Amino acid sequence: MKNYIVITGDIEGFTFLNEKRREVLMIQTQELINSWVSKEDYARIFRGDSFQLLMEDIQQAILRAIQLRCWFKKQSVKGKKMLDARMAIGIGAVSYFGKSVLESDGEAFHLSGRNFDALDADEYLRIVTADEQINGQLKIILKLVDILISGWTIQQAEVIYMIIEGKTQQQMADELKIVQSAVNNRIRLAKWKEIEKTIRYISNLIENNDAS
Repeated sequence: MKNYIVITGDIEGFTFLNEKRREVLMIQTQELINSWVSKEDYARIFRGDSFQLLMEDIQQAILRAIQLRCWFKKQSVKGKKMLDARMAIGIGAVSYFGKSVLESDGEAFHLSGRNFDALDADEYLRIVTADEQINGQLKIILKLVDILISGWTIQQAEVIYMIIEGKTQQQMADELKIVQSAVNNRIRLAKWKEIEKTIRYISNLIENNDAS
């Protein structure tokens, strides 16, 4: 049976925004996540600041999860708590497709939902499969990734968001009205090359296990 990827998460620091900013951010976020999924019903915001997505490619799902963290970080209000997102990614079968992702069911949903509820206080991203041995490896790897991403500034989050969108350094520089060398410096300080390699390693680890 084909495996799917379910991302369940919520926004950290959401309550520090005023009511109008929260409303606008949720509309913008729904539009953003709709653009990432193959069907509009595969991405939903619920309970105000929570969200769930159904995807079919593990590497894309990890990239989008990181991009969501960047998205919220760059929406942060100066002088207030930086926004972020905490997420659990479940990988497994889907036994029932409902009218929307929130009404669907299956292993991927159970793994994602239960592990989201079980996230440690300082844990921002957990990836879970049906293989406990792989899950143990992933938790160690992602702890290091968490440390790096949690340290990103708003400016670093901006450029990583754009990288995942496929923009060149010059395009980013033009959009941000800074020189290309400044963009390169932000990417370097964010350790993006190292994180990219880690994403590919995780994807291959999971895909090879599924194929065995």
